[in-house]
Amino acid sequence: MHSTPKAIITGIEAYIPDYVLTNQELSTMVDTSDEWIMSRVGIRERRILKEDGLGTSFMASIAVQRLLKATHTDPSEVQMLVCHTVTPDMVFTATSNIICDKCGIKNAWGFDTNAGCSGFLFTFETIRRFIETGQYRKIIIVCGERMSSIVNYEDRTTCPLFGDAAVALMIEPSEDPSLGFQDSILHVDGIGRRYLYQTAGGSLYPASHDNVDKRMHFIHQEGQGVFKYAVVNMADVSEEMMKRHNLTAEDIAYLVPHQANLRIIDATARRMGLPKEKVLINIERFGNTAGTSIPLAIWDFKSKFKKGDNLILSAFGAGFTWGSIFYRWAY
Repeated sequence: MHSTPKAIITGIEAYIPDYVLTNQELSTMVDTSDEWIMSRVGIRERRILKEDGLGTSFMASIAVQRLLKATHTDPSEVQMLVCHTVTPDMVFTATSNIICDKCGIKNAWGFDTNAGCSGFLFTFETIRRFIETGQYRKIIIVCGERMSSIVNYEDRTTCPLFGDAAVALMIEPSEDPSLGFQDSILHVDGIGRRYLYQTAGGSLYPASHDNVDKRMHFIHQEGQGVFKYAVVNMADVSEEMMKRHNLTAEDIAYLVPHQANLRIIDATARRMGLPKEKVLINIERFGNTAGTSIPLAIWDFKSKFKKGDNLILSAFGAGFTWGSIFYRWAY
């Protein structure tokens, strides 16, 4: 009798735009300062895709091409590609389709997902189910965000927060039940639509001169409301995962948190009883890259991981969406 295969990450590659937008430069654009931004969120710089006409699929396709090369995978071998993004190239066609075309992936199907900053967790949970059927052996998850395309650089409360990036991961089956995707706890609460959203551009308020002039196509965030929900729920779900699997702080190699706010990350780590060296943080260099931030941290720190390391992935995002994944590093 065959055991259910586990979904494991067998490769991860990224694309980060060259342009670095520093707090110093931001302070010439809007009333802010390095001290103000660092003390509130812990971000010093972020990467920005400057050129129009490129979009999320540009970054994501480069990440996927790098992944195919690194894993010695022929594009024809990929069976499925799923893109998580809140900044698709266009409302439709799906960005996943565009990426497949740009990368010569002809034998796959796929779709886009959208779960805000928890997007990687929600997408990985979905994809692991396909792996567990035994029918899929090579699936690519690509998370890409051109957050700068929906940021209002006249809004001092939101413009320092966000950056652009794309990360691609190869997901394959493993017969070793002790490795890979172990468990997830995921939640949504639609009350979040009152606190963090983009008003226009969908079917509710289609593009018009009026709503463009009113700057309704940019991110709107009520920071205190989001912080209150995030700091409680991200810590709660991370602690719940530990208790469910009888994990102590000593058992956990690293917490890989969504990179939105240093204070939220610190609160989560404290609840889990983790020392600073077990918390992976790169928010200072990349800002909040939304659903891309957890895989970006995995890519950034992958040289630290050893086979069998227990990782807790934890996020909170627009919607509201939040959750945690217990993953055991597989290579």
